[in-house]
Order: sequence, then C-alpha cells, then structure tokens
Amino acid sequence: MILTTTSLAALLLTALPVQDARPLDLADNVDLSRYAGTWYEIARLPNEFQDECASDVTATYTPQSDGDITVVNRCREADGSWNEAEGVARRAGDGEGNAALEVRFAPAILSALPNVWGDYRIIGLDDGSRWAVVGEPEREYLWILSRTPDMPPEDYDRAVAIAQANGFDVAKLRKTRHSR
Repeated sequence: MILTTTSLAALLLTALPVQDARPLDLADNVDLSRYAGTWYEIARLPNEFQDECASDVTATYTPQSDGDITVVNRCREADGSWNEAEGVARRAGDGEGNAALEVRFAPAILSALPNVWGDYRIIGLDDGSRWAVVGEPEREYLWILSRTPDMPPEDYDRAVAIAQANGFDVAKLRKTRHSR
C-alpha cells in the first residue's frame, strides 16, 4: 500500500485525541463566601504537580478584603510528610461570574505574566455546597471535592456525570485516600 502525503496526514490526524472545544458548562450562582473553607479532594485526573501526593489532599480557600482568595493546597506524601502550596485565586474577569476563577502559585512578582495564572472553573456545585466539581477548559485537570473526607456514592456519581457531560475523560479519575 502506498501512502500519499495527504493520506498519511489524514491517518495521523485521526490517531490523535480530539480536544473538546465546547465551552464548559459552569455552575450557576456560585457564592464565593459559601465556597470558602476547606474542601477534601475525593478524586482527580492525574497531573504532574500532584505526583507526590499520596493521600489526605485538601484545599482551603480564604477570602481576602481585596476580593482575592488565598488558596492553601495540602497533601500527605508517601513518606508521611506534608506538602503544602500557598497561592491566590481571583475572578477570571471574562463575564462568566464567580464560577470562573484564575489561580496562581508562583510568586506575586510574576503575576503580570499571562502563563502564571491557571484556569479554575467550577462546573458542578451541590445546592448545599457539600461537593464541587472543578476543571479547566483544556480538560486536562479535574477535581471532585467534598466538604468531608468521604462522599456518598450517589453524590460522587452525580459529580462524575457532570464531569463527563463537560467532556472530561472520567475513566482516568483517581480516587484520593484520606486517613481520617
């Protein structure tokens, strides 16, 4: 079989994963003061910056007087030590309301650089703020969060369904272990 350049290119393109270009369906009526506090990671898509996190992953959000939100991510590593990263979140300013945030964990002096801020989109939020689903438009990162270390199966299934409806590969989700 002889492959022409055009047929080879077409063959290669069909082998590449298709990026979902649809906008994310964001949660309605996100009250950031109710969203504040500690969230337990129930599951996540694997990512490089959490490779060392073996268990007990939490994120704590604290509103500041200037409108920003302090973010403290914490996890236990395999050797039992704690890893903590402090950052800041702000509204994305793209007309999507409080469900569209940007986060930065780099030093403040770098905040003017565009690639320092990461997209943080709340795509699912329980009416009682008991659980949340957070992702980003490229669908590379996804977290299912709960106010408690354990999440009822029906709530988890609902959160996974929201992620799947938004084009995330939920088959790759990894559940997070909590020791308490």
